[in-house]
Amino acid sequence: MSETRDLLQRIATALDRLAPAHAEPTDWLSAPAYVWDGSARAIGAIEAPPLDLLKGIDRQKQAITANVARLAEGHAAHDMLLWGARGMGKSALLRAAVRSAQEQGGKIAMVQVTTDALPSLSALFARLAEVERNFLVFIDDLGFAEGDSVGPRHLRSWLDGGVEARPANVRLAVTSNRRAIVARHGAEQDDPLNPRDAVDDNLALADRFGLSLGFHVCSQDEYLAIARGYAEAFGLSFDEAEALEWAKRRGARSGRTAWHFITELSGRAGKRLD
Repeated sequence: MSETRDLLQRIATALDRLAPAHAEPTDWLSAPAYVWDGSARAIGAIEAPPLDLLKGIDRQKQAITANVARLAEGHAAHDMLLWGARGMGKSALLRAAVRSAQEQGGKIAMVQVTTDALPSLSALFARLAEVERNFLVFIDDLGFAEGDSVGPRHLRSWLDGGVEARPANVRLAVTSNRRAIVARHGAEQDDPLNPRDAVDDNLALADRFGLSLGFHVCSQDEYLAIARGYAEAFGLSFDEAEALEWAKRRGARSGRTAWHFITELSGRAGKRLD
């Protein structure tokens, strides 16, 4: 009997060691940002460029910063859909707008939701509804794969009209490469039954966002202005021809391409980019 008790005790001890530590309740008032993957993780700082370094998107910047500022003050604000070309600063602008609102005393935090955590979005809303703080819930690069259990209809319900709609202190910000937030593999486009209905369904989702802003491939002058602005901010020498050659080799002119060019210049100069 003694040997059996000892064996059971060792098993119990081993299981206790393997069991995950009890998660502490999330303090939704302490951090500037959080990541939600089914549970919450606090982020100590929002990484984003200063707003004045985000060039070539002035109209979008004005609209988004104004909307985020309203949310931070507890005023009426829109859910936002930022769609369009890759690398044109959609997610960076959202992060920068929230950080700017915080610096101005706004009572707001950003919560980035991982794509695989979309089914638990209702649970997140239930938690945030109980907090005396405003939240921008951010879903980056959204595109539904074929067969997703959480699709456009669920997101429409969360935006408005559903019993699990997001609470008054929460607004959604979604980035996508296309306004229609189409399926990643475009399967509905090949559906021989009713492809038009599938497109209309996705456009109906886009229409639920009060603020929908397109981000388009920048012109040569806009690209150079972005790269030059970064170079001046970090004290780097700048050559237009070299910047254009960098973009040409990568087949794209965008804010992201400009940043990669600046990273190259900074590395050559033996500098850090902070």
